[in-house]
This record gives sequence, C-alpha cells and structure tokens, in this order.
Amino acid sequence: MKAFIITRMEIRKDYFLERYVYLAGDRKIRPKQFKKKENVEEGICYFCPGNERLTPPEIGRIGTKDKWSIRWFPNKFAAVELKGQPEFKSKTFYKHANAYGKHEIIAETSNHKHQIWDLSEKHVEQLLYVYKNRITSLSKLKNIKYVLIFKNHGRQGGTSLVHSHSQVTALSKIPTEVVEKVESIKKYKSCAYCKIIDNEKKSKRKCFENKTFVAFAPYAPRFNYEIWIFPKRHVKKIEDLSNEEYSDWASILKKILVKLKELDASFNYYIHYSPNKSDLHLQMCICPRIANWAGFELGSGEIINSVYPEDAAKFYNEK
Repeated sequence: MKAFIITRMEIRKDYFLERYVYLAGDRKIRPKQFKKKENVEEGICYFCPGNERLTPPEIGRIGTKDKWSIRWFPNKFAAVELKGQPEFKSKTFYKHANAYGKHEIIAETSNHKHQIWDLSEKHVEQLLYVYKNRITSLSKLKNIKYVLIFKNHGRQGGTSLVHSHSQVTALSKIPTEVVEKVESIKKYKSCAYCKIIDNEKKSKRKCFENKTFVAFAPYAPRFNYEIWIFPKRHVKKIEDLSNEEYSDWASILKKILVKLKELDASFNYYIHYSPNKSDLHLQMCICPRIANWAGFELGSGEIINSVYPEDAAKFYNEK
C-alpha cells in the first residue's frame, strides 16, 4: 500500500454529501497563530444567579432553588414560536409557513467566569443529559418534527452573551442538512457512517477513542480543526444511549474542549440524530470559527480550508 502523502493543494468531497472542500494549507501554520483576542463589553448578565427574574419563567434546573449548576428556560428572543400554521403553502414560486416551534436557552453553569471548557467532565455529562431531556420532551409537542441542539461560542460563533450557554430549537420541519444526510446514505445496504467510523479509527485523522465513542477530523472539513464525535455502536437517537455511553461521550467532549481552549477561538457545535422513520447515526459536529468565508465560498458554494484534517488530528493528539 502506498504511503498517504498530503499535497499542498487538493479538492476533497464529503463522504456522502455533494459538498466539496479545497484544502490549500501551509502545514507550517500552527494553532497559536489563529488566536484572536476579543474585546468584550458587558453589562448586566441575564443568566447569572440572582437574575433569574430577568429571564422567562424557568422550565427546569439541576440543583436547588437557591443554588443551581444548569438551568433552562424559553429564549426571550426566539426564532420560532408555537403559533400559526406549520404547514407550507405555496403559490407559483412563493412558499411559506409560520416559523412554528419552540426556542430555549440552557445556561450551562452558574459561574459567569467559566466557559464550557472550564467545566468538569461530570458537569459536561450532566449537560448531555439535559440535551437528552429537552429533545425527548420537545419531540412530544404537536407538529414538532425535529429538535436541534446547538452551541455558539465567541463573536465569530454568533453568540451575543458571554455567559456559557446552549440553545434548543424545536422545529416543524426537519433541517435541510439532516434531510440531505438521511437521503445520501439510503443507497447503502447498511449504515454508511458505521463504515466511516471503522475506517477513521484506523486513519491519521483519528483524534480520540474510548470504549464506546470515537472522535476524528473529517476527511473533507469545512472548518479549520473541525472534529466529529460518534458512538461506535449504531445509535440513532440520543435517548438510546446507555449511561456508560453518556460518560464516554462526556470524556471525549471534555478532551476536545480542552484543546479548543488552546485555540481560544470562536466555535459552534450541534447534534444530529435520526428523524422518525429514518436511519441516521447519532453524531456531534464541532466547528471552530477561525477563518471567514468570503467571495469564493459565497460564489461557489464550496470552501477553502487552510488546515488539513490530518494536521488537525495531530493538534488534537498533542499532549
């Protein structure tokens, strides 16, 4: 077998999606060169203990009335609401529906000075259980077809508040990217992601692995230092994970977060699971927001990435 050689410039296609990435990186670039210091102006924090009255009425919390570690409540500035008609109507070229759904905030910690990478592994595990709680609860609402969990961190990641938090959106339509993933793997007789997981565990892109979970830098990443986390077992929904799997997921996520703290960059992450009557492997995608998309990306719909995933894996594997 020939040795794998990284060329200076290369085009790679996503495993399954019709998505292409131009890899044009200088391998001498190191993560520390990407660090950007943000000037943050803060006023009153709506998510801090003592200011609970400033948020909409609480849905739930971990902890007592006077002391909590994680707390969740409706988003005061929601993108969707449980009003109107969720079904699309169309007239010629125009198709529309009400933005039907529910939008929530999860304050990940009561400590304003802590970001998610500062939290203990056990605390991260508790957060994953809260994600499970919200997906399970909101999926039962009428007309809700998907619950998207996501996190924005830093200015380039799209966050407007410094206090560490995640967001939950219960939606009346399945997100387009989830639909594309589901459709793209239907031609395979068995789970194509399971095959990719088996392959990447043995590749130069593998970053972390434990008994039940694995993380790797994807073959055609859209983002510098992008990394994906999968359960090794074929699990379709977050509710189907065992306690051991939640613990292993938290362990790997914590390791990734520690490395993201080294980058000190904005990032996003999101969780995709299988919609009803589908067979999508549960996955978490983490996307550092270091490079800006510009004219090429907007004009072509394709991405230029200056960091090869093999080099990203080396960074995650560094002690």
